[in-house]
Amino acid sequence: MTLSEVTGIAGDAGNFTVTVKEAPRYVDMEKCIACGACTEKCPKKVDSEYDAATGKRKAIFVKYAQAVPLKYQIDAENCIRLKKPGACGFCEKVCDAGAINFNDTEKIHSINVGAVILSPGFEAYDPKPAQVWGYGDFPNVITSLQLERYLSASGPTEGHLVRPSDGKPVNKVAFLQCVGSRDENLCNNGYCSSVCCMYAIKEAVIAKDHVPGLATSIFYMDMRTHGKEFDRYMDRAKNEVGVRFVRCKVNGVEPAGSTGDLRISYVNEQGRQLEEYYDLVVLSVGLQTSKETMALADIAGISLTADKFAATSDFAPVTTSREGIFTCGTFSGPKDIPQSVVEGSAAAAAVSEVLAPARHQLSTEATFPEELDVANEDPRLGVFVCHCGSNIAGVVDVAAVEEYAKSLPNVVYVERNLFSCSQDTQDMIVKRIREQKLNRIVIAACTPRTHEPLFRETLKAAGLNEYLVEMANIRNQNAWVHSDTPAMATAKAKDLVRMAAAKVTYGTSLKNISVPITQKGLVIGGGVAGMTAALNMAEQGFDVHLIERTDVLGGNALHLKHTWSGEHIPGRLGKLIDKVIWNERIVIHKQHEVVGVEGFVGNFRTTIRSREGQTATIEHGVTVVATGGSIYSPDEYGYRRLKKVVNSIEFDKLHELKEKHVSSANTFVFIQCVGSREEDAMYCSKVCCTHSVQTAIRLKKEDPKRNIFILFRDMRTYGQREALYRQARKMGIIFINYELHGKPTVTENGQVLDVEVWDHVLHRPLKIVADMVILASAIRPKDNAKDLAKMLKVPVDGDGFFIEAHAKLRPVDFSTDGMFVAGLAHYPKPMEESVAQALAASSRAATLLSKMAVSLDAIKAIVDEKNCDGCALCVDVCPYKAITLMDRGDESGGKIVAVNVAKCKGCGLCMGTCPKRGVYVAGFTMKQISSQIQAALAV
Repeated sequence: MTLSEVTGIAGDAGNFTVTVKEAPRYVDMEKCIACGACTEKCPKKVDSEYDAATGKRKAIFVKYAQAVPLKYQIDAENCIRLKKPGACGFCEKVCDAGAINFNDTEKIHSINVGAVILSPGFEAYDPKPAQVWGYGDFPNVITSLQLERYLSASGPTEGHLVRPSDGKPVNKVAFLQCVGSRDENLCNNGYCSSVCCMYAIKEAVIAKDHVPGLATSIFYMDMRTHGKEFDRYMDRAKNEVGVRFVRCKVNGVEPAGSTGDLRISYVNEQGRQLEEYYDLVVLSVGLQTSKETMALADIAGISLTADKFAATSDFAPVTTSREGIFTCGTFSGPKDIPQSVVEGSAAAAAVSEVLAPARHQLSTEATFPEELDVANEDPRLGVFVCHCGSNIAGVVDVAAVEEYAKSLPNVVYVERNLFSCSQDTQDMIVKRIREQKLNRIVIAACTPRTHEPLFRETLKAAGLNEYLVEMANIRNQNAWVHSDTPAMATAKAKDLVRMAAAKVTYGTSLKNISVPITQKGLVIGGGVAGMTAALNMAEQGFDVHLIERTDVLGGNALHLKHTWSGEHIPGRLGKLIDKVIWNERIVIHKQHEVVGVEGFVGNFRTTIRSREGQTATIEHGVTVVATGGSIYSPDEYGYRRLKKVVNSIEFDKLHELKEKHVSSANTFVFIQCVGSREEDAMYCSKVCCTHSVQTAIRLKKEDPKRNIFILFRDMRTYGQREALYRQARKMGIIFINYELHGKPTVTENGQVLDVEVWDHVLHRPLKIVADMVILASAIRPKDNAKDLAKMLKVPVDGDGFFIEAHAKLRPVDFSTDGMFVAGLAHYPKPMEESVAQALAASSRAATLLSKMAVSLDAIKAIVDEKNCDGCALCVDVCPYKAITLMDRGDESGGKIVAVNVAKCKGCGLCMGTCPKRGVYVAGFTMKQISSQIQAALAV
């Protein structure tokens, strides 16, 4: 329901009545075909919200090319006809579909639901009212969102980076961080927006890709690249791409004469006042809650934090203060895409727990027209070439590719589309298939890895078998890697289309495989993430086996006392353990570990072994890996050698026990990034900065006379944790920045420790006489992670953490169907993120467990009984153990191989190994592959 807003939520969990007001669109959605004739004739132009006011739109418009639904709407505030009846009306005159309805009125809907999820997102901070850094006064000062539009092929400059003031090419650009974040004076947004550092680096890298030789500088206080692989990305941007990073606070931005250039003045780390000149200044604006969202919170009756985000518990991160109402995404705090996607699934899990008794009562299945039998028809190929903005059309001459495709054998129809994946193009392809009687389709666009399922659905909607489509990847494998040679990229695009057409010509209709599901779950790891996932699945009505290597549940949380927001962990952990122990659907296996895994999605068999050596086999449909992490034991700073040098977890225990060295100490030094963000572990452990600051605050509260120093590289108290950093500074805790090439040194000096570090304020070496040194040690993967990964046949990264199927789109799924990951096993994270990911894994698992059977892809190995001689070479190379050798069962007494299609992933190793063509992969027959090769070699 678009153009709609909630105006009331009445009732209780399980039975809410939600009142929704739908604004008039003034366009009949049933009649509108999104042809664009109306917007061409509309005379009224206004600033485009989608283009962040860098371009214009008409009073009748669609927000962007891939909008869903792709239907036009009239902006009542700017429409000449609606403002003055009888005037204008051009859109109505040119609309052949008769879709314009100036008499449209608002509608009120009353909807009965069992639960509500609030996911209204955020708004970007607008620096204009605060007159920050000349924004609004100097045309060449823009926001990061505006830069996104300038860099986009669908933006106002079609991807060309030029200055707004005069259209000149940009040669030097500066990014100013923390605009609208970490600032209580100008905007009252004291929190860190969490995403700005990373998107500034991304924009700088993309800008340099658009403009060879472009000079990019990022002016920052702390670089908060705390996400998975983020530090490596920053390192590449700095050392390979050439993005310049300047740690400072910019004093101001001023015009440099009348040329449009801008002068930036700042004090560098050496204390020198400097000035630099730039063509363009980009303000990295933060995230904030809009007034409309705050009004929605009031309507929903939920509590907000002081920062105006939805208040939640760290142990229930998607549950609001009102029962039955949940939240996800940036409404509960600033966060990036992966965590927002995780919370989306987590909210679904929380809702599923509430609505489990009503499961399937109102659900319906998608229906498709009866599939056409095209086996005896001559091939009639349709080729659809995608622009994809600058991604493809910025390099490849797509018009030339279109013309070339028309000349290919069996091709009867060719068409170019702006975005082939948009809903209107999908509908158009369905229409063309029917009109032109097409029975084979080639999509020349991006990667089949992400988009092939979409186009398969399109074919099904047209009545064609979903496997009669072939994608020519002219983006990832062509435009992206040959951006410097457009002519050659265009030639290669033609080659790829020719090869795809040759292969799909010999395509045949295939049928998906249905596999029954064992409706039980297995969770490996009895920490907070593992218990949360197990408990949620059990509350949804599924039996769960929980495997824990040690003799106690709780994992790393057993060593922690408080979350970042101050929640008492032992108390909450105890309640969670009790719920798990007393849930009759959860079978707990303490002091057990996994020693063998076989099977496939819906039908896994896992062997576990007790500490005494006894084994048992569990049959289950899904697996959640939540094995946790370990604290790094450093070999520097005198750790293990000097008794007053301890890690953060050890110090917490000593502090709690009032150990004499802690109680009598007056000067404490915390050293951050011990074992993190270094060559052999180039990642941020994410929790250490917050933990050290919290500990320092507690020490200072106990005795304000204590001297406390925190030696850091970048303070990563991201999100609302910034309040702790701010509090610590106000209390007199001293923060000293150090660089990797100038790490502190710790030496014993009688009963005290001498800590030496370069002081970035005094610009000279500083010696601190400390009573205790606390090391913020890194989080490392469990010692058995790689062995477990081999058994599960799932990947780990170079650091040893498990790798998800897709960082943004599938952040809790493994590439192996039916397996999911959560918690520290995936990457270091704080309590609330581990809980959210555990709920998300449970939600994804429940999508399988709630079914009686699962449909698997038809791309599987098939044995040719005539050619197979039972040599078993394919058995040896199959990485999924999907092929076995068996007796033929006839008078010959020979052998033959058999394929377990549920285990088979269609990788093709068997087909490539077989010397007799005794096995092949459906959809990749020898005829299809040889046709592709011949097409590739054709002149």
